[in-house]
Amino acid sequence: MQALRKTTPEFGLKLCEVAQPASPAAGEVIVDVAAAGICGSDVHIYDWSGGYDFLKKAFPVTIGHEFAGKIAELGADVGALRVGQPVVVIPSVECGACAACVAGRLDECRDRRGIGMLRDGGFARYVSVPAMNCLPLPDTMDLGIAALCEPLSIAMSAIKAAAVAAGDTVLVMGPGTIGQGIGLLAKARGAKVVVAGYDDEDRLRNVNALGIDATLDLKTRPLSDALTLAGVAEFDIVIEATGVPSTVQAGLDLLRPSGVLVICGIHGAPVSFDAAKLVRNRHQIRGTYRASRATWGEVRDFVVAHQAELAPMVTHRLPLTSAIEGFEMARNKIGSKILLMP
Repeated sequence: MQALRKTTPEFGLKLCEVAQPASPAAGEVIVDVAAAGICGSDVHIYDWSGGYDFLKKAFPVTIGHEFAGKIAELGADVGALRVGQPVVVIPSVECGACAACVAGRLDECRDRRGIGMLRDGGFARYVSVPAMNCLPLPDTMDLGIAALCEPLSIAMSAIKAAAVAAGDTVLVMGPGTIGQGIGLLAKARGAKVVVAGYDDEDRLRNVNALGIDATLDLKTRPLSDALTLAGVAEFDIVIEATGVPSTVQAGLDLLRPSGVLVICGIHGAPVSFDAAKLVRNRHQIRGTYRASRATWGEVRDFVVAHQAELAPMVTHRLPLTSAIEGFEMARNKIGSKILLMP
């Protein structure tokens, strides 16, 4: 089968011919991948722009961690899963051996391995995954929309970290899929939302298609205009989803005293900010990364219930043979979520 792989610590990916996964071990299944999304993390792996040196020990590795498909083959002891069952896959695999895992606190595992990072992922026709990482979906589910569960799980984690509530004003910095998801989920909680991006016309248009209150293109207007769009003097919450270091201080500058700034963007370099100003304003900075298994369950249910509402987030569906074209589109901020269809 063909698989999109990272093989060397430099720019680029390779579409390779590889063997299909062997028959699954106990507790594992083979998923026939229907759709896999190109994530911002995948783009950084592609252009090797920093922050992913930990992948070197896994080379060559098939990437792709946002995917859904159908069960093709079952190992022993996989519970109620069945061949042909549509599933979305949680891409974080716990070690099962550390103190947290032994105690049943899987979300605190210190030695987890990411599917599509440290073990082969979803940019291939078939992938072997733990059965416990498969969340069942309805037979009628659009599996392209289901592939949005992974970025939406990050968005939901950011919403929870910020404790967004009805009546809050929220500035989302970054209009990518995660930023779009944050905006949509914040709006669903009753918050007033502004999403800002820089020279990002396609994705800001997608934000509008999702029914989010207001957007701001920083190429033509200053970030301070977000306050005018929200009708406030300061934001209650700022959520950074860009990975651009300068956005952290820029967000803090628009935050009310005792307000919360959540960082969910992956930064390839250290971030600096005015600590004295942060202390005097009693600002809080919170980080969020992968989602808990409980959050994944919530997101799966949300995606199943809101397929039509989420549809504008997916703008392109390409064959795996057009993967590099899709990655270049993502690098150049063309469209929104780009799916590869193995």
